[in-house]
Amino acid sequence: MWKQWLVALGLVVVSGGAAVGYLSLADSEQAGSGRERPPSAVNTRLPERDTVRDVVKSVGNLEALNSVELTSEVSGRVVSLQLQSGTRVDQGAVLLQLDDRQARADLEVIESQLADARRQFQRAQQLRSNSSVSQAEVDALRTAVSVAQAQREAARVRLENHRIEAPFAGVIGLSDLDVGAYVSAGTPVATLDATERMELNFAIPERFLGDISLGQTVVGLSPAYPGNRFTGELVELGTRINPLSRTLPVRAMINNPDGKLLPGQFMSATLTLRERVAVVIPEQAVMIRGDEQYVFVAEDGVARRTPVTLGSRMPGRVEVSEGLTLEDAVIVTGQDRISNGDRIRVQDAENAIPENRFVQSMES
Repeated sequence: MWKQWLVALGLVVVSGGAAVGYLSLADSEQAGSGRERPPSAVNTRLPERDTVRDVVKSVGNLEALNSVELTSEVSGRVVSLQLQSGTRVDQGAVLLQLDDRQARADLEVIESQLADARRQFQRAQQLRSNSSVSQAEVDALRTAVSVAQAQREAARVRLENHRIEAPFAGVIGLSDLDVGAYVSAGTPVATLDATERMELNFAIPERFLGDISLGQTVVGLSPAYPGNRFTGELVELGTRINPLSRTLPVRAMINNPDGKLLPGQFMSATLTLRERVAVVIPEQAVMIRGDEQYVFVAEDGVARRTPVTLGSRMPGRVEVSEGLTLEDAVIVTGQDRISNGDRIRVQDAENAIPENRFVQSMES
């Protein structure tokens, strides 16, 4: 009997201990729920108005505005040479002179023949007034004068062909000629390129046809000159879409005042389609959940979730077309740890995000 009493007493003690433990845990949970969550530390940035440019990027090759391969029209020995590679020459400058002594002598002979033909024709005209010569003889002498004049013009051209003049201002290319060398007719002697302005040929995807027009700004970048921007404008549009690449060939004129760019050089092109002033914020402030895009705005110590409509994207920055004003303090750090209505503590941090000011790029 006493054993049964001992078992009953043990059960009572265990039950009492469990009840005490449960009550203590409940009190602890109540106390924990009564403590308020500390505000989250965040950084904010006010939206800014800035110039936003919609651009399309492509790649292309440079060509000289004028380019020619200088070739000798006649055979002869070089007596004078001004073909130093890389030298800029003016239009009309004499670049090569061949020995023209024979051509000059031939011209003098023909000029003498022309003078004699004119004298005979004038004498025949005087005699014709006295009927001393026939009209047929006068006509024959007139023809002889015309023939001699044509021969003189041909001789002058042959003489001029013994020298090569620059047809336009440009830069001389490589040449292997030396004074005294013999040049045959048709021999290329050097190249001449006009490079103060360069043609940049590239292609634009057909989806941008409605946005491109002549005169739009083009900026070229060359891997040969990192950091250098070569500016120009769109000057020509193609008339046919490439059926394979679905692109339209276009041509821009790029300024090259220092002569750094060379014909045939590879270059990336950035064509500005539109330019406008818009509201922009740091890209890292934007949160995306499914199809929804939103930011958190600091308002009286509380985070307020605000849906936004985005426009052009730039490295580090994004355009906001709807949803924000310039007075809304957008949370740029710590927004991934808060929810709508959470208390926040705004910190002063000038370097919370890096400054980036670039244009939108739509890769072709």
